[in-house]
Amino acid sequence: MRRFAMKALFVVLNFNRAEGQRIDWDRAVIIASTSVTFGLIALYIFGKSTARW
Repeated sequence: MRRFAMKALFVVLNFNRAEGQRIDWDRAVIIASTSVTFGLIALYIFGKSTARW
């Protein structure tokens, strides 16, 4: 699963990169912050469902 996630991340980062530009850092930050947000939401839901919090 980890390998699939890394491949998906690199595909998104290189999607609009026809002439070999540098990494679009705005897009990288948006992807990272979105994944952190979804992770925190999943952790919150997991914690509430197991009644540990």
